[in-house]
Amino acid sequence: MAKDKYISARGSLSGFSFANLGIFTGFADGIYNAVYSLVILEIFKSSAIVGIYVAIYSVFCVIVGLFANEIFRMFSKVRVFYFALLMLVACYAMMGFSVLPRTFIVLDYTSGFAITLTAMLIPLFMSDFSGNVGMARLNSRYHLWVNVGALIAPLLAVMVATRFGNRSAFFLSAAIYMVAWVFFKFFRLRQEDKQIKPVNPRRTVRALWRNAMAFFRTPGMLRAYAINFGFYSLRAMRYLYVPIVVIENGFSRDTLGWVLSIGIIPYLLLSDLMARLVRRFGKKIWLVIGFGSFAAFSVWATVATGFPVLAIFVLWQISGALMEPVHDLMFFDNTKKSQQARFYGVFRTSVNFPNVIAPVVGAACIAFFGATSAVWLVTFAIGVLSVGILMSKK
Repeated sequence: MAKDKYISARGSLSGFSFANLGIFTGFADGIYNAVYSLVILEIFKSSAIVGIYVAIYSVFCVIVGLFANEIFRMFSKVRVFYFALLMLVACYAMMGFSVLPRTFIVLDYTSGFAITLTAMLIPLFMSDFSGNVGMARLNSRYHLWVNVGALIAPLLAVMVATRFGNRSAFFLSAAIYMVAWVFFKFFRLRQEDKQIKPVNPRRTVRALWRNAMAFFRTPGMLRAYAINFGFYSLRAMRYLYVPIVVIENGFSRDTLGWVLSIGIIPYLLLSDLMARLVRRFGKKIWLVIGFGSFAAFSVWATVATGFPVLAIFVLWQISGALMEPVHDLMFFDNTKKSQQARFYGVFRTSVNFPNVIAPVVGAACIAFFGATSAVWLVTFAIGVLSVGILMSKK
């Protein structure tokens, strides 16, 4: 099992056990994402400012990801995971109150610290306990459960938000992460506590820089990073601007809930099938089709209004479903297990950096063209560039 040693674990524990945590993250994040941009819009009163705020927030998450390797050096992954889950419970519960904007922002950043660590640790645990199963099957199982959880989450979030206000939905996310913490306790997973040594800030920064350079010098990592960056850029734009565009087109929050929930169906239908198709035909073809079709739908979305907009927001979920089980396999397929904990923090910045760059570019498009739908020009460009990277020889 990679670098970290486990003292004890439940006898039946396997990579699938950690993949099953996806039901909790999918459910909690689905609720959170359904109302998040609407809450930020309430605070800043501008869809362009929403993009700027999310970009600054994501810079913070990038920094957390870069320093994660140092955190894992000082504390066991198990202890960090317990702490991160409890932090999410506390932050989301407090965000559910009608707190002052500045208080909400502090809680938002604190939860960002925890969610970044949680999102990094689950794949690392899966890899540690993958055995001969392989990450492709575990990824497929994890994303299946994520999407099962996310299927009803938007409807539930919108129902609660309509009755009690947008922020009240965060209480549900807090409760779900509390259940996840209890579920993880049953794994009976233990690691040795690490001795905390004094940290020299200069030496730490130099170590982070050397680690980043080593990551990008490793064959295949630059392309793996670029593809993951493209995937999460599309996801960032979709989560941030779909709720706003739906509401701006005159539809109700109930309609938004249905659109978000129906959009999960392609992920559920294709999850197991994609695991088999990837084993038979490889990853590249599905990534090319996914990015290419997303770009095509984006062109249509820039000019569509009314019900065709809703159709597009559902249809391009098929594009995402083709890419979801395979977008990060280039990392796991091209690194040794002993390298994964070391490099994963750098690789994970490809998840957070899109939330910095894509919303800023989206905000610029909104400011220039004067319409929120102009952000789909950005997703078109991302899709085309990603296809070009995949088709290039180097």
